[in-house]
Amino acid sequence: MKRISIDPITRLEGHGKIDIFLDDQGDVANCYLQIPELRGFEKFCVGRPVEEMPNLTERICGVCPEAHHMAGTKALDAVFHVDPPPAAKKLRELFYSIFFATDHTTHFYALGGPDFVVGPDAPPAERNLIGVIHKVGMDVAGKVLKMRRDGHKLIKMMGGRAVHPNWGLPGGVSCGLDEAKRAEIEKLGRDAIEFAKFSLKLFADVVLANSQYVDLIKSDMYTHRPYNMGTVDANNHVNFYDGKIRVVGPDGKEKFKYDAKDYQQYVAERVEPWSYLKFPYLKKIGWKGFVDGPDSGVYRATPLSRLNAADGLATPLAQQEYVRFYDTLGGKPVQPTLATHWARLIELLYATENWVRLATDPEITSPEYRVLPTETPTEGVGCVEAPRGTLTHHYTTDERGLVTKVNLIVGTTNNNAPICMSVKKAAQGLIKKGEVREGLLNMVEMAFRAYDPCFGCATHSLPGQMPLEIRLRDPQGTVLQRLKQFVD
Repeated sequence: MKRISIDPITRLEGHGKIDIFLDDQGDVANCYLQIPELRGFEKFCVGRPVEEMPNLTERICGVCPEAHHMAGTKALDAVFHVDPPPAAKKLRELFYSIFFATDHTTHFYALGGPDFVVGPDAPPAERNLIGVIHKVGMDVAGKVLKMRRDGHKLIKMMGGRAVHPNWGLPGGVSCGLDEAKRAEIEKLGRDAIEFAKFSLKLFADVVLANSQYVDLIKSDMYTHRPYNMGTVDANNHVNFYDGKIRVVGPDGKEKFKYDAKDYQQYVAERVEPWSYLKFPYLKKIGWKGFVDGPDSGVYRATPLSRLNAADGLATPLAQQEYVRFYDTLGGKPVQPTLATHWARLIELLYATENWVRLATDPEITSPEYRVLPTETPTEGVGCVEAPRGTLTHHYTTDERGLVTKVNLIVGTTNNNAPICMSVKKAAQGLIKKGEVREGLLNMVEMAFRAYDPCFGCATHSLPGQMPLEIRLRDPQGTVLQRLKQFVD
């Protein structure tokens, strides 16, 4: 049996490799996405003061620390049994909308977009942000850089730092907004709406106007039919910051709807020997393996999943795009994995509209942005929608507020099983009779890029026996010595 390795896989956050095994006829017999890195946050957070958790857990990742900071802060609200005042909730959601728009911009233009804008068969040296700029022009580059610059400027303004904010507190936030800052946030938010509209037009012109790309998006080799998960508000509209978690079946009908604090009744996790990344599944359905369908507990939690799990979007321009999305792709639910890129841009527009809505709320400059906790800390769950999926932080403390147990289900962890399934199905559809070329291998990678995975966030377990192999080579590349532990 022949093995083909894509090592490392590219344009993602974190590290990983894909091993493809071909049978004697040259067809794909099996395929594994392996994640070799690990983070020990669930272990080394134990014993820390719980109020440190939002600032500690955000160090899991330098790309989406705001998501961990916000989930951790919401968990502190529950641990200390305190309900933040309305202004604090609105400030948090405003901050989070700015982050969401900034993060989605990064993925589309730097990570996922090059496969479509430059082309999946383009030389590897061109399939990147520089290649996108070369294809669409410096004017577009300027728009992207402005969007990123504005987003990080406002994250720093509100959160204290451009990376790893230190703003959230149990019962609220550490500082509010004055009128001058509010006005600047509103102004840049209106610019951001125009950028989101521009990005959707670019997608329409480059991708939707290309019949080959549309056929690729709709192709069976990039299509799965799992359950879909996302957070919704009281009207079943997408909400990134707060609400109930809704799960719809492969037929698009609601299966479960629950509060974040009850997540353990609905989601369980399992491990496989070939990856550090856990495999969550729907507990009430059960684990049936890496298979699709209503009898399998596999679910997705992505931008596409959030649209599938919701009945709409709460802002007018994004709702128009939501309707167009389903009209174009044949109604709900949309299951082709590559359609996630379009869904992500619709969420970008929603995030920018919500940004301006909150920035113009009269209560956003209220000085009442924190309630001091007075009760003994115990246990709490905080949940938000990270750009990559539903993010859950669960902390348990002793009576002194020292952490005794931590459980984290990260956005990408939710998607581990469907990512593995997507990679395998793409490899089986693309590689036939031993024909392998670089462009085909990149199209295998496209199956996981749609999820915008953050494996640095997701591999947070600490099994205690980390396989490690070190090879010492001379200047000519000859292996002089191998040092290894827990490796056969």
